[in-house]
Amino acid sequence: MRGKAVATEKELLKKFLDPLKVCKRYKPKFGQGNKEEGVSLRQFTDLYGADPFYAWCGLNSELMYAAHKAAGGMTSVYRQIGIGCEHLFREIIINATGYKDRSSAAWSYKTKTGAGKDKTLSLDGRLLFDDIRNGEVKQRVESWVADYCKILGAEMPVHGAVFEVRQGYKSKDSKRQNGDIDNIAVAWAQGYMPVFAIFSGQIDGDLVLRYRNSRGGILVGQTAGTSTESLFTFCREVLGFDLADFFRSNSPAIKKEMHETLEALLNA
Repeated sequence: MRGKAVATEKELLKKFLDPLKVCKRYKPKFGQGNKEEGVSLRQFTDLYGADPFYAWCGLNSELMYAAHKAAGGMTSVYRQIGIGCEHLFREIIINATGYKDRSSAAWSYKTKTGAGKDKTLSLDGRLLFDDIRNGEVKQRVESWVADYCKILGAEMPVHGAVFEVRQGYKSKDSKRQNGDIDNIAVAWAQGYMPVFAIFSGQIDGDLVLRYRNSRGGILVGQTAGTSTESLFTFCREVLGFDLADFFRSNSPAIKKEMHETLEALLNA
């Protein structure tokens, strides 16, 4: 797939906000697994009203439906913001590097499941040395990777850096952490320095230490700090895109979309 002209700020904002619109249509399932679209308020009151115990307890209430909708919807909001961050970050990479082929901005590898089946795992962004057409950006990327390798005590990778993008990382889920550690090992084995790009400041300090000890880079959404610490500094100084300014200037539009989304989720 061939690259296109550099995305405008309006197009970048759309990349970030489009996934969030999914949340407005969220409906809880209430254990009705066959209902992919979720359960409507009327279906809920019929379902709980037909259950003697729930009806006696007053659980067949619009407020109970709204509570379920809000609880599940909040998880959906965080998930969709994360997807928006992935889309935005990948587009920033494509704009900065001038990649001819958009697939250069993504990276995946195949592994085996416990049952012996093939499984493809992917990360959200890639800076591929050989494909970067913007000479200044290429020089800055190579210098940045070399500096980070010194911090991690690692040798310079052959191909570049790959990124796992997240809006935040507050979970201490051991299965997820082990999966991340596996990704780190595979990335190095295939000639890439792995980096976690966290858009918010919400990440546990123990996780930062564990990932860095495993030779995984971490960039956090803080306005202060060097390009090997702050995601915003990295985007500005290495990729030549002021991500912090992008969010500042578009904050009214993002807040409006978020307000409408939360209103939709909090109403039965």
